[in-house]
Amino acid sequence: MKKFSLMVHGGIGMIADRAFCQEAIRDILQQGRRRLEEGDSALDVVEYCTTLLEDNELFNAGRGSALTTEGHVENDAAIMEGSTMNAGAVAAVSGIKNPIVLARAVMEKSEHVMLAGAGAEKFAQSCGFEIYPREYFVIEYRKKQLETKQAKIAAAAHIDDTTNMGTVGAVAYDRAGNLAAATSTGGRVNKKSGRVGDSPVVGAGVFADNDTCAFSSTGVGEGFLRTALGAYTASLIRHRGMDAPTAAAQAVVYLTERVGGRGGVIVIDAHGNMGSAYTTRRMLHGSVSADTDVELLF
Repeated sequence: MKKFSLMVHGGIGMIADRAFCQEAIRDILQQGRRRLEEGDSALDVVEYCTTLLEDNELFNAGRGSALTTEGHVENDAAIMEGSTMNAGAVAAVSGIKNPIVLARAVMEKSEHVMLAGAGAEKFAQSCGFEIYPREYFVIEYRKKQLETKQAKIAAAAHIDDTTNMGTVGAVAYDRAGNLAAATSTGGRVNKKSGRVGDSPVVGAGVFADNDTCAFSSTGVGEGFLRTALGAYTASLIRHRGMDAPTAAAQAVVYLTERVGGRGGVIVIDAHGNMGSAYTTRRMLHGSVSADTDVELLF
């Protein structure tokens, strides 16, 4: 059996008890593994796994996303394929059940890499996407979370932004030796309308190149943007000969030391080796490969 590998992450926070998050990640990895065993492409698998994460309100993507200052959901997502380095992304979109699917449509059905806001939503409608009502995306937990943060801001109290940051993502290496990556998020709680983080930005929150690696991140996006951490990780593999575990570890050291960034990364290199690293108390993630069973790495 030819080698394949898959990693998914559900962010650096936890909005429900550990058992529910573990069950969700385990199930998604098992479904992804079955598809890779059957010969599905890395691109199809990372898109599929990310849609499952978007549909699960435990995570900060799609339904159950963090809310803006006005109490709305605005999603960012990107997908990238390693053999051609084609990519698609959407930013600050509303009403799209699965932003990662729209990101792939941008990649395959437009001449662009990224579409944002109303333009992205108009493109979605032209492609036949259903526009969901705002109420579909907003859950009670997120309303309370927004109220709590706004109250702390009003009281000038300490705020830990990494407590519930559930950006999701997946990276895969398929039997044909191709890499792909996907990242999707609702962003930061109480963010300003129109704020865009690293998740939809190629080379920051998502990256895939068959010569180096597939990369997806989670955390406080501004730090990943300032360091272009996806591209930095790929450069460690290309120019310094690191494997995925070593490059992931070095990337988060750079993130921390250079800009005081907080978050984590999952990486699969061009040989199918898997690595992850994070600066926070936890990162919800797991892995599976042709040679290993599902491993939860919380």
